[in-house]
Amino acid sequence: MSKPLRVGLVGANAQGPGWARISHVPALQHLPGFELAAVCTTREESAAAAARAYGAPAWFHDVEAMCRDPALDIVSIVVKVPSHHDVAMMAMRAGKHVYCEWPLGANTQEAEAMAAFARSQRITALVGLQARADPVLRHVGDLVADGYIGDVVSVNMSMITGGVLERPASRLWDRDRRKGVSALTVRALHTLDVLCHTLGELIEVSANVSTQVKQWHVVDTEERVDVDAADSVAVHGTLEGGALLSAFIATVPFNGPGFRVDIFGRGGTLRVTSSGAPQRDVNELFGSQRGAPLAPLAVPDSYTDVPAAMPIGPPRNVGHLYLRLGRAIREGVAVDPDFDVAVRRHRLIDALQQSSDEGFKVRVP
Repeated sequence: MSKPLRVGLVGANAQGPGWARISHVPALQHLPGFELAAVCTTREESAAAAARAYGAPAWFHDVEAMCRDPALDIVSIVVKVPSHHDVAMMAMRAGKHVYCEWPLGANTQEAEAMAAFARSQRITALVGLQARADPVLRHVGDLVADGYIGDVVSVNMSMITGGVLERPASRLWDRDRRKGVSALTVRALHTLDVLCHTLGELIEVSANVSTQVKQWHVVDTEERVDVDAADSVAVHGTLEGGALLSAFIATVPFNGPGFRVDIFGRGGTLRVTSSGAPQRDVNELFGSQRGAPLAPLAVPDSYTDVPAAMPIGPPRNVGHLYLRLGRAIREGVAVDPDFDVAVRRHRLIDALQQSSDEGFKVRVP
C-alpha cells in the first residue's frame, strides 16, 4: 500500500461531546491508508491534551501554522460553522486537500467562494454530507434505480429530534440564524440531500421555516436567551421525475422519534427508519412489492467499505467519506460530495427560506 494520507484535524478538543471526538477520530484510527498526524485547537494546552488522547504526533493552536505544515496531506475542518470559510481557505491556499463538515459556509456566498477556489487550485475538497455514503441509503438508491418499486409517485419524510428547550452556554452561538446552524441548514439539508441524491433533485418547493421555541434556557447560568434560528421546517416539493415530497423536520421539546422516510412507487414501497439521524445513526430498511406487507430488507455487505472493526454509529459514514476522499486524491478523480454539491444545497436552503418568507412556491436553482 502507498504511504498513508496524513490528516490534520481542526477542532479536535478531547473534552466534551464534540463531533471530531465521536466521529472523525475513531474513523481515522480504524481506516487503513490514513494517519491522524496533527490536531489543532484554540489553546496550546488543549491541543497538547488532544494529541495525547488521540495519539497524534503533532499539535497546533495556530490553525494557519498547521495548514502550512508540509507533512500534512489533508486538513479536516470540524469547528463551528462561522469559521469554516476562513479555515478552508487557509488550507487550500497552502495546497492541502480538505474535508469540511456541513454546512460548508455560514451562507451561500461563502460556499460559492470556497467551491470556486477549490476548482481554481485543483484541490480535492469534500463536504460532510455523510448520509449519501450510508450503506442502507446507497442500497435504497440502487433498488429505486433497478425498478424495485417502479416509478416513484410520492415521498413522505420526517426528521424529528428532542431537546429544543435548553443549551449550555458554550452552544449559545447557534441561536443566531446568521451563524449558519438551524433545523433548516443542518437537519433538513442532511436529509433532503440524501433524498435528492437518491430520487432526483427538488425542482420546486413550498416551505414554512419557523422558530417555534423563541427562547432557550441556559443550563449553566439559569438565564433565558432569545433565539431566531429555525427549529421547524415544513416542505412540500416536486422532484425531477414528478414525484411529490412532503417533509417535516424539527427539534421538539421531548420524545423526538428520529428519522423516517416512505418512498411510494407504482410497484411497491420502501421505508427507512432510524432512532436518530440518517447521516450518523443506524438505519433500518423495509420493503414491499405489489401490496405485500412491509418486511425487513437485508443490505449486501458490498455496500460497507469500512473495516468491520469500525465503531457503529457516527464514525461509520464519516469513514466512508474519508475512503472516497482518499481514492479521489490517489487516483486523481472527482470526489462526491464535493464543494460544488455543497453550493447546490446552500441554494436549496435559500429557496426554502425564500418560499417561507414570501409565501409562494419557488423554483430551485
